[in-house]
Amino acid sequence: MKRLFIVFLLCFPLTSYLQAQVNPERGNLLIKNGTVLTITQGTLPQTDILIQEGKITKIGRNLKAPKNTPIIDATGQYVMPGIIDAHSHIAISAVNEATNPVTAEVSIRDVINPRDIAIYRALAGGVTISHALHGSANAIGGQSAIIKHRYGVRDPEALLMEGAPRTIKFALGENPTRVHGRGNNIPPRTRMGVERVIRDAFSAAKRYMEAWDAYYKKRKKDPRAIPPAYDLRKEVLADVLRGNILIHCHSYRADEIYMLTRVLRDFGIDRITFQHVNEGYKVAPELAAFGAGASVFSDWWAYKFEVYYSTAYNATILTRNGVRTSINSDSPELIRHLNHEAAKSQKYGGLSDEEALALITINPAYQLGIEKRVGSIEVGKDGDIAIFDRHPLSIYAVCQKTIVDGIVRFDREKDPDDMRIYINPEEAIEAPPVLWYQEQDRCLQDAIDLIDFLQGTK
Repeated sequence: MKRLFIVFLLCFPLTSYLQAQVNPERGNLLIKNGTVLTITQGTLPQTDILIQEGKITKIGRNLKAPKNTPIIDATGQYVMPGIIDAHSHIAISAVNEATNPVTAEVSIRDVINPRDIAIYRALAGGVTISHALHGSANAIGGQSAIIKHRYGVRDPEALLMEGAPRTIKFALGENPTRVHGRGNNIPPRTRMGVERVIRDAFSAAKRYMEAWDAYYKKRKKDPRAIPPAYDLRKEVLADVLRGNILIHCHSYRADEIYMLTRVLRDFGIDRITFQHVNEGYKVAPELAAFGAGASVFSDWWAYKFEVYYSTAYNATILTRNGVRTSINSDSPELIRHLNHEAAKSQKYGGLSDEEALALITINPAYQLGIEKRVGSIEVGKDGDIAIFDRHPLSIYAVCQKTIVDGIVRFDREKDPDDMRIYINPEEAIEAPPVLWYQEQDRCLQDAIDLIDFLQGTK
């Protein structure tokens, strides 16, 4: 017993240290004299923002900073909430678990990579949060992760946005049928097969949930009651049915989008965000009636036939029909230009400045369930801020500073030549590759090799 106590004492400091490492750093900061684009409460000229312990505590003019608080002079510059990308695959070392049409048991949080230089490049575009999604190889894929771009931390857990809702990736159309039906000769092979896979998985999860509910009820009377067999996949899907996990679904065609809303109604699920949703404009009233969100590209399509019928007016049509809409990147390159992607909605559809900026701030925050903490500049929200030298919807706008939890994570004036966390001076620099679409789009990363292997071409 004495030896066990000594071991406990030796381990306790290490445990405390690890817990302290996961706790994210939060800073104090005063931003002065900027044109503040609050998103939800209008534009405030020559306004200050005080951030204390990572939270916005005051917004107004001539604010006084507590002693030793760093001050940023934003005179002549535009201050907006940190940009949020609702569809990304940066900062992860794997994307798809493509071995089964349903892989709800796996989680992207297990493969977070804090050393990915794409995090820093995203910060250089004013992006403070991204939704690190599982890929689209499965009808029901793995759980995803909402991360804050705290570049510089080495602990993967420190990137995870603490308290953020759980999310999961679904996929419709060609990707799951290609990977499984044509690549592995198992369902789903057709679009109607995708619906069947999802319905069967939900039905099994419902029976599983009911069995556990009956067990807990029985256990109150009989402590010796035997529980059902534990199944992590069904446990996760049961949480989806309970509304504890938000669905984000890869989709293109209007018929499939509408199909999934019918499936969700049948199982009592009332919240989903459709990703890509290129033909969302065809079913915009139906999406609004369901309460679904839409996270779209501004003008990215025609890379395969199921994405052919698209329009750059998609974001505007969805917005005008009452669908909460965001614009995402799905790309480690495009993520740096989301302010300009949002600006395209003004050329195509004439959205106002506030509506356009909402596409990359408060709207994706709602879709991720984090709108009470980020997405607008309000007292009490996280100190996630992007500062631009011009209005962020201007093609000439360049991000100057990006702040996460009151900590300056990107500063253009002090930007070093090399921001890799681990640098090997003997490492050879690769020549920039010529990318085909399949290599550029990470939604099917890890799945292409599986298809080639099964077909004997690799």
